[in-house]
Amino acid sequence: MHHPKGTREEWLTARLALLDAEKDLTRRSDQVALQRRSLPWVRVDRDYRFETEDGSLSLRDLFGGRSQLLVYHFMFGPDYAAGCPSCSAIADGFNGIVVHLQHHDVAFWAVSSAPLAKLEGFRRRMGWTFPWASSGGSAFNTDFQVTFTEEEQRDGIRYNYRDEPPVAASAPSIPTRTTPTVPASNAEISGTDPATYARERPGTSAFVLEDGDVYHTYSTYARGVDSLWAVYQWLDRAPLGRNEPGGWLRHRDAYGG
Repeated sequence: MHHPKGTREEWLTARLALLDAEKDLTRRSDQVALQRRSLPWVRVDRDYRFETEDGSLSLRDLFGGRSQLLVYHFMFGPDYAAGCPSCSAIADGFNGIVVHLQHHDVAFWAVSSAPLAKLEGFRRRMGWTFPWASSGGSAFNTDFQVTFTEEEQRDGIRYNYRDEPPVAASAPSIPTRTTPTVPASNAEISGTDPATYARERPGTSAFVLEDGDVYHTYSTYARGVDSLWAVYQWLDRAPLGRNEPGGWLRHRDAYGG
């Protein structure tokens, strides 16, 4: 590592300039949050069903008596053997937030297309307690553009509001809008091949319940979930940053040493 060295005075001058940039970013973030909340609400008319440890539930049931619902679209497809390592790293931060959200009139669920038995087994392995539902058998993941078919992949999927180029199902790596290729290590850790792995995508969606009707208010995908990724927020403050190349990410019980 070769990095400029300096005096404490030089550091303080640079730090004060950075502080101005950080404050500007915070103010801009507040403006974007207001713009996000100002989006029009779209009524959800489709009857989605989810399998949970409490049985089959509707989208309205997921609110659990609260007026707002946040969903994390967790990459765990039917053909995965384990959850996506990136989504798993994000989910490592979920346990502690659920109670705070609930006491702010906000329900929280992770939702994946894998069968419930797979989700429950992996949740036990990870020691997670947040609620997790299977959307398998419903159109929820398809409608919210986080699960795609092999045919759609060959034709070119639309994800994060943009079209991606077609790819062959046998391709050794899958280019996306947000990364040059889907890391082969992520697919391997999930127990599947890159093409199958890339038919699931991450995201977050928000819903509100008003006068008995459910409305979709917001969805974000790809790097839109970065700000929810606690370990990346810490790495952004570390001297070498995220230092992403090399496929270093693992399930937290698989690092060894």
